[in-house]
Amino acid sequence: MTTPAAGPSAILVGLRCRCPRCGQGPLFAGYLTVAPQCSRCGLDLSRHDSGDGPAVFVVLIVGFIVIGAALVVEGLWSPPLWVHLVAWIALATGLALALLPPFKGVLIAIETKHDAGEGERDR
Repeated sequence: MTTPAAGPSAILVGLRCRCPRCGQGPLFAGYLTVAPQCSRCGLDLSRHDSGDGPAVFVVLIVGFIVIGAALVVEGLWSPPLWVHLVAWIALATGLALALLPPFKGVLIAIETKHDAGEGERDR
């Protein structure tokens, strides 16, 4: 069993969507497209993929926030159904789009820090 590599905090660089090794270069080439390599330190990022992990976490967190807020609003003010539809669909969409890149960044940073790769078990 190997110990994790030293370097910047995986959580912090992941939340900032930066390179897991140097913490400076951008992690993404597009909205959710991982860059082939770090523009600062040259780390090969092409083998790292977070899969569906970020989407699962984001769906659970956004669902908890939106359902909780909808129940509180309904209990306090009882707005019409159309207000619920507009408000909660907009909030859920905005939160999901805002949270996906940082969550994907954190999972890729943790994967890199622990030297894990797609389908690699033994080295």
